[in-house]
Amino acid sequence: MATGPTFPPRARGAASGAVRGSARTGGVRVSFEFFPPKTDQGAARLEEAIDALTPLAPQFMTVTYGAGGSTQELTRRWVERVREISGAPVGHHLTCVGKSRAEIDALAQELWDADIRHIVALRGDPPQGADRYTPHPDGYPFAAELVAGLRRVADFEISVGAYPEVHPEASSAAADLDNLKRKLDAGAARAITQYFFDVETFLRFRDRIAAAGIRHEIVPGVIPVTNMESLIRFSRACGATVPRWLTELFAGTENDSETRSMLAASVAIDQCTRLRAEGAESFHFYTLNRAQVTRAVCHALGVRGAAHKAAA
Repeated sequence: MATGPTFPPRARGAASGAVRGSARTGGVRVSFEFFPPKTDQGAARLEEAIDALTPLAPQFMTVTYGAGGSTQELTRRWVERVREISGAPVGHHLTCVGKSRAEIDALAQELWDADIRHIVALRGDPPQGADRYTPHPDGYPFAAELVAGLRRVADFEISVGAYPEVHPEASSAAADLDNLKRKLDAGAARAITQYFFDVETFLRFRDRIAAAGIRHEIVPGVIPVTNMESLIRFSRACGATVPRWLTELFAGTENDSETRSMLAASVAIDQCTRLRAEGAESFHFYTLNRAQVTRAVCHALGVRGAAHKAAA
């Protein structure tokens, strides 16, 4: 059974004394992703991040789900904790890995009964120690089937993943796009992309989506660069390209967190500003449980909460 920090009581929606919906957004919608921490120190850092980002009135927040459901209990606890602190809608990540359809359906029903209405439905990564993904013999084989199954359980709001640079296991870009269409047609409300750094890559992807007749919202995923070594490791696993100019930009900042944060904000602000100029209206931030850079990027986009103005 998963263990983790013990949460003290806290009033729902109490973060920073903020009231959801009071932020000035400039017509931009933002959402934030967190991962479930396993230590008291990590829990404190995450709660600070939630406090800092709640005044921006996010469309929703989400909490990730470990490979093979390895953080299932922590994910559920943190979905409820984030909701308690922020008062915002919170999405629970859910994957196909390691569970039968009956087990996933039962978990989904538990989430619905707990008033959790948003699920981020993903195929999921292979469990630790496995070289490749293998569907559970009695499970949902892929995300499209998972979405359809969740829709049979209850009227969830469902987000799915999209890959501007093509999923690393897809046989082709066309096959990857067909899979995205199946997920959306199965009942998803939107797709959130894997992070990327080349804006043109996203714009070409968006053009291909439009040509395929997909009309659902495609939300660009943005990751602030807080640790280049970790970013390179993540990117190898998910197929995202880390351009040479980015690694050169951050070279020599390994022991200089202040400079690294300023560079991260500059890169993400430039990326989001260019996307905004090309018509993007929603942004999903992979926060890595840290708020400083994400908050700066949101400020540059015109998403400014009352608490931020008071602290300026």
